[in-house]
Amino acid sequence: MDITHQAERAGRQAHHSEWMDHAVRAGLVAYGIVHLLIAWLALQLAFGDREGSPSSSGALHQLAEQPFGKALVWLVAIGLFLLVIWRVLEAVVDRSVSAAGKAVLYGALGVSAVRVATGSGGGSGDGTDTWTAKLMDLPGGQALVVAVGVGIIAYGGYEIVKAWTEKFAKELDAEGKSGSTGSAYLLFGKIGYVAKGIAVGIVGALFVYAGVTHEADKSGGLDQALYEVLDQPFGPFLVGAIAIGIGCFGLFCFARARHLAR
Repeated sequence: MDITHQAERAGRQAHHSEWMDHAVRAGLVAYGIVHLLIAWLALQLAFGDREGSPSSSGALHQLAEQPFGKALVWLVAIGLFLLVIWRVLEAVVDRSVSAAGKAVLYGALGVSAVRVATGSGGGSGDGTDTWTAKLMDLPGGQALVVAVGVGIIAYGGYEIVKAWTEKFAKELDAEGKSGSTGSAYLLFGKIGYVAKGIAVGIVGALFVYAGVTHEADKSGGLDQALYEVLDQPFGPFLVGAIAIGIGCFGLFCFARARHLAR
């Protein structure tokens, strides 16, 4: 019991330490960079360039192709794993299921960054349909895929509610919410969370459709979701709007890194 208490106390001290603040800030910068790159690729798609993949994997590949790109991708990977440590400590200390889920998200993105940095990431696609097909082959697989889709849609809806209620504002300190600069940060957050929620919701809808029709290739990540939007009436305009929104989310990540409140 003493060992458990000591471990819990050590975890709490680490979670609230100054070095963790620096780690979180570095991680948020990395997360913001990924979203800005996704926004750039999505904007290119809106203007008719179908060569890139507007997804996290595509963004990392785009970064890797720049001068010193592999080194930059490694730095992004390190930043993302720092966010994993933060969220794991938060999950343990505060017994937060949400923090645990975010740790998994950051971890998956960090692993993807390592794969790109080491040249083992393959193409820029997410390969979502592959694991969806494997999931469908399990007993009750179609229902599982639909359930995953519903869960993703619910998360997207939560992000929109978070924007509408400005719940995200608590992620900034008092200085980050004051004056004209603070107003700009809050606007970035509101637009960013709405765009992120819409994009995530579309991804979830693709999973639901794939599960109902038993067509794994109908599921997909953010890139496929944006391609689906592009083929709709006013598609380029809608994709462009989502791209700008995702870019705003990236800028909000930078603001949060500067004015961290946790």
